Amino acid sequence: MEFETVIGLEVHAQLKTRTKIFCGCPTTFGAAPNTNVCPVCLGMPGVLPVLNRQVVEYALKMACATNCEVNQFNEFARKNYFYPDLPKGYQVSQFDLPIAEHGWVDIEVDGEARRIGLTRIHMEEDAGKLIHSEREPESYVDLNRAAVPLIEIVSEPDIRTPAQAAAYLKKLHAILRYLDICDGNMQEGSFRCDANISLRPKGREELGTRTELKNMNSFRNVQRALEYEERRQRDILLEGGKVVQQTLLWDPDRNVTNPMRGKEEAHDYRYFPDPDLVPVIIDDEWLERARKSLPELPDERKARFINELGLPEYDAGVMTSARELADYFEAALRDYPQAKKLSNWIMTEMMREFKGEEAAAIASCPVTPVNLASLLGMIEAGKISGKIAKTVMAEMMESGREAEVIVKEKNLIQMSDEGDLTAAVAEIIAASPKQVEQFRAGKGKVMGFFVGQLMKKTRGRANPQLANKLFQQALNED
Repeated sequence: MEFETVIGLEVHAQLKTRTKIFCGCPTTFGAAPNTNVCPVCLGMPGVLPVLNRQVVEYALKMACATNCEVNQFNEFARKNYFYPDLPKGYQVSQFDLPIAEHGWVDIEVDGEARRIGLTRIHMEEDAGKLIHSEREPESYVDLNRAAVPLIEIVSEPDIRTPAQAAAYLKKLHAILRYLDICDGNMQEGSFRCDANISLRPKGREELGTRTELKNMNSFRNVQRALEYEERRQRDILLEGGKVVQQTLLWDPDRNVTNPMRGKEEAHDYRYFPDPDLVPVIIDDEWLERARKSLPELPDERKARFINELGLPEYDAGVMTSARELADYFEAALRDYPQAKKLSNWIMTEMMREFKGEEAAAIASCPVTPVNLASLLGMIEAGKISGKIAKTVMAEMMESGREAEVIVKEKNLIQMSDEGDLTAAVAEIIAASPKQVEQFRAGKGKVMGFFVGQLMKKTRGRANPQLANKLFQQALNED
């Protein structure tokens, strides 16, 4: 029997506001436990929350950027449940009237385009954090994160493969960072995801029994967790068993999922409108301002790089995968207007130095766009060879110094004068009678040996085109 995988994702994105959603406490990460708190976010009796206007504006931007219908009348609700890190005994969220619904984003995986629907985007406050002792059976509560502003982005069950899930997450992540409303740091919990996955026989409309996956803190872990759960559920169904609806934790060390708790029935959160918060009314002018404030988004920038700069689709996709990388590329392009050569260098010689980090890491790269353009300009002008440039690049990545300074200091200027190379060419030919005989017998590939010997002799400084020409002339003389 063939099965179809059905995946839906719930993404929580922490908004980049300086203060919390309903009070003036800072949202800075890493402060000492329970220092970024006040009576409002601690849920003390008699306090009144005041909505942070910037939270609404950021949520509006995301709604417009993802083609959502904005509910110009929306309201907050209380989601009632008990957990030690929830000081009020309820979470302020949105339920019946979220700020946005019915949006979509487009993704592409292995050359196949797919549109992923968004059920809703809503604003809410974060909960606190439990810290479990490694030595004692005790847990501590840190409420610094309580009432930090979030938007939750809920997808339709339109995702069919773990690879599509990862692509969808990367697209949302890129949009949030292009909008500059979320720093996207998955390790700090600024961008986190819960995944629902089920399998059903191909051709059937009815959804299968789903499980929910948590504790996935990277795009790679999301994909690996979904791949594992896909295999696990398929094995159960093929053996005639039934999948149990439950919440699972991903163990990235052992590459398995472990049950967290059963989830046979939906929780009754007893939502009701929050009586302490007035409805949010977004007039036409406010909505239009939000639409006009949008920057050039990843898909638009990718299309421009393809159509105006002539980049191949793959290169354009990589160059626009993070706002910082696209900005870096365009800054370097101003001084070195050869888009394809520039993207090649960034993708090969620079991005591999990030050692698996996100493309956004280029923002802290010691090689500035101007310095990269200068290095490539020296290759173009024939001052250094491509091989020497890679050596110079390695030092630039380590020290941040300018290419011209390194080239001059280490005497790496390319030798392009025939007089400087002719004697060396003659010496190499005289010392290589066997290779000379092979060349004159028609084995043209031996030319690589001669040029290599000259490069070795000149420490890579010989102009390779000139070297080839001089060897051809000398070897074809009678």
